[in-house]
Amino acid sequence: MNSGDYKYIWQASDWPDWRFDLAVLAGPMADVSRAQGLLMGRLADVGMALRDQAGLAALTEDVVKTSEIEGEQLNVESVRSSIARRLGVDIGALAPVDHHVEGVVEMVLDATANCQAPVTRERLFGWHAALFPTGYSGLSKIKVGGWRDDASGPMQVVSGPIGRQRVHFEAPPADRLEAETGRFLDWVNADSGEPPLIKAGLAHLWFVTVHPFDDGNGRIARAIGDLWLARADGSPQRFYSLSAQIQRERKAYYDILERTQKNLPGANFRASPEGVRHRDVPDNRSMDVTEWLAWFLDILHRAVDQAQHTLDAVLTKARFWQHWAATPLNERQAKLLNRLLDGFEGKLTSSKWAAIAKCSPDTALRDINDLLARGVLRKSNAGGRSTSYELNDLP
Repeated sequence: MNSGDYKYIWQASDWPDWRFDLAVLAGPMADVSRAQGLLMGRLADVGMALRDQAGLAALTEDVVKTSEIEGEQLNVESVRSSIARRLGVDIGALAPVDHHVEGVVEMVLDATANCQAPVTRERLFGWHAALFPTGYSGLSKIKVGGWRDDASGPMQVVSGPIGRQRVHFEAPPADRLEAETGRFLDWVNADSGEPPLIKAGLAHLWFVTVHPFDDGNGRIARAIGDLWLARADGSPQRFYSLSAQIQRERKAYYDILERTQKNLPGANFRASPEGVRHRDVPDNRSMDVTEWLAWFLDILHRAVDQAQHTLDAVLTKARFWQHWAATPLNERQAKLLNRLLDGFEGKLTSSKWAAIAKCSPDTALRDINDLLARGVLRKSNAGGRSTSYELNDLP
């Protein structure tokens, strides 16, 4: 069967005989490894406490962004508190437990902290049940902890208004799922010979193409990818977030997925004897996913580079608290200063202070004026009807 004789990659006669050009991918793999080495070198010099804070920041971002990719907003403070509670990292006051947040955190931590454990049906079903503790996705009741049954029709990824929807992808029918998932799990748990970074990219693509659940397939695919990235790093601690980088490049992510799953023009390229890459129109090498893997490695490289900025923020926060360690602060002031250090969205005004600290406007203003007098805060130069405040520069 030629690639023009089918609509989706899983319909190809050689599915899932993945092909890729290691000569093309060797450079991107080396770049990722070099970036990982630079990051780990910095982390080795900062001490255990700051490494824990860097890991907490990366995991928090990972949990928040893997849900955000699917259009779901999680409370950042609840996510940070949930992870800190499990990792034993001291962040001061903890936010109230949010059972939905707890489920996503459990899945992400299990994938990375237990990265050496086999990926089984039961483990995947557990992750799925953790993502949907009520049995509902939004207002729709879904089958939880089991493969989809297609009772409402084929599993499709669509966009656009009702009546003018565009089908981006249709997954294999439900009656194939037992065989499809069995083949995937055999491969993902076997020593199949691919470099770990390549296996992470293939596992992500393969799972999201099979799409075995009613919902949550993208989040679980990214968790499986993170599991293999943890194995590639040789450490269950996470210091970078691939999901956060995918969220930053969400359109490109969906575009490359659709091109690969449909084997559209631009979804294959080959290397010449001179090592120069050439794009091809689809040919009978229907399972060539070199472009997907090249994109995966490139975005992974950018995720590791972004982690350098996260580490900068962690070090800035540590330096801030070292500088102001002798300054007496109340619980409200410490909480709001930490919010500013963790990346406060928007402008901090006295009304926002009162709302976050759950105090009166007068108390909020007293807290702020005290910090202004001590030089911890300063008034922002940004215009606006309300006065806003920001952290003062350290000497």
